[in-house]
Amino acid sequence: MVQGVGFRPFLHRLAARLGLGGWARNTPAGVELEAEGPPQALAAFVRALREEPPPLAAVEQVEVQPLPACRGETAFAILPSAAGDAATLAAPDLAPCPACLREMADPAGRRYRYPFTNCTDCGPRFSILKALPYDRANTSMAGFLMCPDCAAEYADLGSRRYHAQPNACPACGPRAFYLDAEGRRMPGDAVALAQQALAAGLTVAVKGTGGIHLACDAANETAVLRLRRRKRRPEKPLAVLCRDLAAARRFCLVSEEEAALLASPRRPIVLLEKRPDVPSSALSENRRLGLLLPYTPLHVLLADGSAGGPAALVMTSANLPGCPVMTDNAEALAGLRGIADGYLLHDRPIVNRCDDSLVSLWRGREYFFRRSRGYAPQPLRMPDAAADGVLAFGAEQKAGFAAGRSRHVFLSQHIGDLKNAETLDHYRAALQTQLRLFGLAPRVLACDLHPDYFSTREAQAMAAERGLPLVRVQHHWAHMAACMADNGLSGPAFGLVWDGTGLGADGAIWGGECLRGGCDGFVRTGSIRPIPLPGGDAAVKQIGRTGLALTWDADLSAGTLDALPLLRALPGRAALQTMLEKGIACPGASSIGRLFDGVYALLTGRVDAGYDGQAPALLEALARPEVPGRAYPVAFYQDSGLRRFDTRPLTAALCADIAAGVPPAAIARGFMDALARMALEQCRALDPDKLPVVLSGGVFLNQYLLREVVRLLEEDGFAVYPHRRVSASDEGLALGQLAIAAAAQPTAFIKE
Repeated sequence: MVQGVGFRPFLHRLAARLGLGGWARNTPAGVELEAEGPPQALAAFVRALREEPPPLAAVEQVEVQPLPACRGETAFAILPSAAGDAATLAAPDLAPCPACLREMADPAGRRYRYPFTNCTDCGPRFSILKALPYDRANTSMAGFLMCPDCAAEYADLGSRRYHAQPNACPACGPRAFYLDAEGRRMPGDAVALAQQALAAGLTVAVKGTGGIHLACDAANETAVLRLRRRKRRPEKPLAVLCRDLAAARRFCLVSEEEAALLASPRRPIVLLEKRPDVPSSALSENRRLGLLLPYTPLHVLLADGSAGGPAALVMTSANLPGCPVMTDNAEALAGLRGIADGYLLHDRPIVNRCDDSLVSLWRGREYFFRRSRGYAPQPLRMPDAAADGVLAFGAEQKAGFAAGRSRHVFLSQHIGDLKNAETLDHYRAALQTQLRLFGLAPRVLACDLHPDYFSTREAQAMAAERGLPLVRVQHHWAHMAACMADNGLSGPAFGLVWDGTGLGADGAIWGGECLRGGCDGFVRTGSIRPIPLPGGDAAVKQIGRTGLALTWDADLSAGTLDALPLLRALPGRAALQTMLEKGIACPGASSIGRLFDGVYALLTGRVDAGYDGQAPALLEALARPEVPGRAYPVAFYQDSGLRRFDTRPLTAALCADIAAGVPPAAIARGFMDALARMALEQCRALDPDKLPVVLSGGVFLNQYLLREVVRLLEEDGFAVYPHRRVSASDEGLALGQLAIAAAAQPTAFIKE
């Protein structure tokens, strides 16, 4: 990614510093150049290409060929682009660089407190892009004519704004404005008005780069609870934007590595451990909190407190339940009436919707929960071009697609749940945008095996319309292949794939699988005992049903059952019990995600889940480092060639402890420790050759479980590969579908 990111000016400055002559030009494949000078200076030049590129650049490969010295020149020229002039990649949106921040803080400068300051090293890219090549005319900056001063910077090879397409200043660029709750534009400084509203406990809609957010004072619990009530988000954690690292450390424990990730140009939301003196609050009932630092000049100004505004702001997507984040001013004014008390908006259109990325730190690098702003649409580099022309449609919940072109795989930004019509429209628009922007020409399509996924239906429709082959890929096989592709493994491998639900090759619900194989096929060798789900999908939300099913399956005594808080609180218990006994509408699910749901319901007496993944997240949060976990049994049995983990002894021991009043922290930790030991025992029994072990599925977003599984397996001599560049959840599933379809001149590779 070396076009439109200030790469040629970087080369010019580097050559001048080292006293080299030569030239550079853009080509359809990247940047081509010649350099001439002393060998030591040339070596330093090549080293800088690899190690010190501009912040927005991504140098994947440097090819060096020696040439006979012939000119002896010291001048370095930028030549016209070679034929084709294809800007092959587009940069993500990045946070303001130090130089732009210094400009914004300089009262004598022409960009003092200007909320749209940017240069070739920072600022909006993907969110404003309409078409390639990346020229101003192809962005939402096309309507803003540069003033003479900005135009001079744009044409100056020595300026860091040389060919910076969003270049602007207060005289010629976008403007921010503040509206009251009725949509009336208020006179005065827009940022100051927003700060005053936030300080007064009001909710303000704030337009950023990839979408509009709802903000309130994170330290004002009344304001936070009011925002929750208005947005109908009673429990799901809220992200907090902090003025700086000092403000972040008032909420969470922040290591130096986590601080570097927070302050990186990509500015993701980082999940961090709350400080011991920060109790469970309206922000999050979890032990972790998602923090981020300002990632646009407007956010920098909003959080600086200059007009008395808060140093920490709740920053949650402005959207109606289940819908994608809003991007349009008029849409926000209509849709947020009764939710927002004011609006800090601007007149630069958002072209491509892009939610915030969400990560944690794992062994010194990002571990993705959600890969979006700051990362999309930067593609993944693959070992070869096998995936060229393959388009994979992903899953339905946490939907995302993947498209191959040469050695790159383009992944969608965060999409959401396709069961919502507006989100499905977003999925379709994002897919068409990426196909058009990057010249992607699908020749093979891939989708999930589940016939009722909306993503599957989209794939079927495109296959019929374009006459393309469609490869249907079993859900958990795709997870395993995604993790293999993420780590550059060609196979074979052994997969531990733990998630909520996915359609199995046998028509049953899978979610706790041991798979052996690669992109050319797999064998299912192990699983867990299927858990009956009374009412099917209803049990996903009403987790008390799964808790009851676990106790029924374990055949617990009446005395133990009567001592469990859940069974005293569960409505319709008798009817559910009858369903279980007669096998009416109780499909079995070999799912670790559902096992977490049921155990959390038993442990807390909770009947319903407020949002997807709540029970597993809160069960993880119950564990405490200072409280040892209980030692629970790990048992197995053979079932039609599968080695199954037997949940019944574990359930019986857990329920006995609950009835006896054992602290929940000890039970929660003991439960997760038992799952980690189960993973080890399955690998010992089913992977005797010690094939590489890949870990995928949404359950591996659980950081405690991830850490313990990796520790136990590595101590036993296994090479373990968690995800690195995409999420372990269904968001990363499309990468596996793509890898399988790329390997496939297949018909069917599923073996039982």
